[in-house]
Order: sequence, then structure tokens, then C-alpha cells
Amino acid sequence: MTTTIGIVRHGITDWNTEMRAQGHTDIPLNETGRRQAELLGKRMSGETWDVVYSSDLGRALETARKAVEQHGLVIATDVRLREVYLGEVEGTTEEERLNRWGPRWKELDLGQESRDSVALRGVQALADYADRHPGKRILVVSHGGWIGNTMKKLVPHFETSMHLQNTSVTLVRRTEHGRWECDLFNCTRHLA
Repeated sequence: MTTTIGIVRHGITDWNTEMRAQGHTDIPLNETGRRQAELLGKRMSGETWDVVYSSDLGRALETARKAVEQHGLVIATDVRLREVYLGEVEGTTEEERLNRWGPRWKELDLGQESRDSVALRGVQALADYADRHPGKRILVVSHGGWIGNTMKKLVPHFETSMHLQNTSVTLVRRTEHGRWECDLFNCTRHLA
């Protein structure tokens, strides 16, 4: 029995536009992000989803609400779907990081969560959902760093290095043999 998971990155925020590191900071969608989420909802209205999970951060939860409002599904929040925690880096731009910590700031311990930790919690969350809802279509709304790190661990044979667009849709499925495959990556046709 194949289980399909649709993974969506939240709509754009002012901090995305300003190139500020968001991490766990709870930044809301801006007007463009709300419009992106509405367009995503139109796309999703023509698709079947059985279950919806979202990060508990507002930008993801608002995107999830817009995505499935026509389905009438209850959205379950899961802190495992949160963005990478960035410690002291949160709220800063690259220029501010260079001014504050110098050009080798990435080598400093500024309280950031490791990429491996993010990938591990991401893969565990998706495996849990697939175990709970075998054969179902599960929608997950999360964040760019979370999706990128999780995908690299979940489907290591699939190339996922491109920048994830806001409200992009990625489809993965767990086969009967427990292997994960990616059928669609970073799709934003609803924004065209």
C-alpha cells in the first residue's frame, strides 16, 4: 500500500523578502504570502487529501488553513515540522551577520540546530504519519530549511539542491517496500 505525502513550503513573509533568517521566530505571512496561500488553496481544492499536518509557526499554519479550507479538514500541528532553529542568527541578514561575527560566522557556535538534527526529526515525522495513515494522502506544511534537509535524508538518491519556492509543492511516496520516492519537487504551477 503506497502512502503519498505532499510537502508544502509556507507563503512568503516580510523576513523572506528582507533575507532575514527566520528559524523559530514566528513571523506572519505578508500580503503576497497570503495571496500565494490562496492560490495554493485553489490548486488543492482539485486534489484529494485525507490528513493535514502543519508546523505550529503562524506562517505555516496560515498557509495550511488556506490550502485545505475547502476540504474542511482539521489541521494537526507538530513542532517537529518547525524550521531549523537558528539561535543568535535569527532575525539577522547576511550583512548584519558579517558585521557582527565576521566572514567566518558560519563556523561559530551561535546556538543553531544542526542540519542532521532537522533531517532526523523531519524523517521521523513523515515516517510516523505514513505509519498512522497507510495508503492515505497526507499534506504537510512546513519551512524551506526543514524541507530541504528532510528531503536530502529521506530521498538521498534524488537531487534537491535547488532553492525551494514559497508555497511550492513536493510529492513523496513511501512504497510497499518502505523506500521513499519523489514524484514532484518544488512545483509552483498554481502561482503562474
